[in-house]
Amino acid sequence: MTATADRTYPTTLHPVHAILLAGTLPLFLGATLSDIAYTTSYHIQWSNFASWLIAGALVFAGLALLCAIIGLFRTDRRDARAWMYMLLLLATWVLGFINALVHARDAWAMMPTGLILSVLVTALACAATAAGFCGHHTGGAQ
Repeated sequence: MTATADRTYPTTLHPVHAILLAGTLPLFLGATLSDIAYTTSYHIQWSNFASWLIAGALVFAGLALLCAIIGLFRTDRRDARAWMYMLLLLATWVLGFINALVHARDAWAMMPTGLILSVLVTALACAATAAGFCGHHTGGAQ
């Protein structure tokens, strides 16, 4: 008689990974709202707020992306959901970086491209956050 042990791996996000992922969305959303406020008021400070919020969101998204990449190669599972989540985070970070470059221009020169990119990045961040939290679950069969 041979005894076999099934290896089980946690299917929930690490708490630090979850905090980084959860922090990305409100920062990108805040940048989008700041861009909307700038388009309605033309106060340059809203442009500065958006730039700083994008910079913070890129830090959070970059660290969450690093956690996602480590998570891909840490376990034996190579499922499509984990790859989709990682690719969504990568797309969010790349488009967010381009958005940061657009926001680095003069306040008048960044519109309307900055607003459009902010909306797209926020939508990608929302999709990545949903994929990150909904793709992981505890207990039961997958």
